[in-house]
Amino acid sequence: MRFPALRCLVLQGVLAIALSSASVAALATETTGEFHDPAPDLYPDVGLLYRSTSNPIVQEVWTLGRYHGQNHWTEGSNGSGEGWEDRRFRVGGQARLFDRLTLHAQMVSGPDVDPVYNGFTELWAGWRFSDAFTLTVGQQKHRFTHDRNVSSRYIQTLERGMLTNMFGLDYTPAVTASGRFGPWTYYTGVFSNGTGQDMREAFFEPDSGYSLLGSLTRDLGHLWHMDSAFLNVGFLHSDANSEATNLNRFDQGLSTALILTHGATSLVTEAIAGIGSDNGEALSLSIQPGYFITRWLQVVGRYQVAGSNDDDGLRAQRRYEREGGLSTGDEYHAAYLGLTGYIAQHRLKVMTGVEYSTLGGEECVTGSVAVRLFWGPHSRGPFPMAMMLEPD
Repeated sequence: MRFPALRCLVLQGVLAIALSSASVAALATETTGEFHDPAPDLYPDVGLLYRSTSNPIVQEVWTLGRYHGQNHWTEGSNGSGEGWEDRRFRVGGQARLFDRLTLHAQMVSGPDVDPVYNGFTELWAGWRFSDAFTLTVGQQKHRFTHDRNVSSRYIQTLERGMLTNMFGLDYTPAVTASGRFGPWTYYTGVFSNGTGQDMREAFFEPDSGYSLLGSLTRDLGHLWHMDSAFLNVGFLHSDANSEATNLNRFDQGLSTALILTHGATSLVTEAIAGIGSDNGEALSLSIQPGYFITRWLQVVGRYQVAGSNDDDGLRAQRRYEREGGLSTGDEYHAAYLGLTGYIAQHRLKVMTGVEYSTLGGEECVTGSVAVRLFWGPHSRGPFPMAMMLEPD
């Protein structure tokens, strides 16, 4: 898939978002429920150790963590594989102090929980000056693209999109600012491009370059008579060097997403562009519809298409496309269909899915079954963050 002007394709991607979302809006039918943020939680205090509305020093103390395990079967035109993976295991704590200060620490294990301790994903302190301004300092998450912003506790597919993962987004030391002005929510920060198990070195001896990230989200209210509608746009500039371990693929990134819900139906459509790379520039479009069959059972689909102006400008997903023989190419297609059973809402669920993908003349099919468990406070944000369908 060749393109002479990436800027032109970015505009086409934005147009595709508008057209696909408008089509779903026109076809949507009334249902008997709506999404809540969060839905009335049947298990609101899982992980809560202490809460007080009268203590002026300590308001809340949580233990938090998550476990994600999954089994996969991959069959490709140039390879195959199967097996169980302990995908994520994290444990930590969070405290809210003085009605302004949040302290958060969360350790992560290595692949398949080996080693059990493999450094920290998050280690930060945030001070909320007002609803319009919170300053956060420490190791934290890059939130470029809506796909990446949604926590792994809530994502509706087994893995994030191919181009999202190509950016090398991870947790690194950063200084960020965030807040809300009316219908607008913003997020921006400066990030190190490297991290590791040695927190002292990661924080005080950074030698990997820096990245600047910015994101704006607009609450569009009942656009097209939707129950909810949000528009998210993001920008990323990376000044990575040879020592960088994260955000070292593209010099710039652009993203725009439209997030809609209507009754039991949802649609997330996102265009992402990676600009400035020795391996070529890239553009992707993802369309992800979902439908709650019941309060406890949801079906989700996703279609991804991506292109690059370099023969090897796109790279297959590490999970699990490379096992099936996919490597690099200039045109990528992937179609996913999955079913999620909510046992205890988002706190405990079972996910199954099948994905067909093709890249560089190779193709593969991957089936998977996963269990996802978490405890601790919820996150907030546009769908599907902490959202469930509840009856009227």
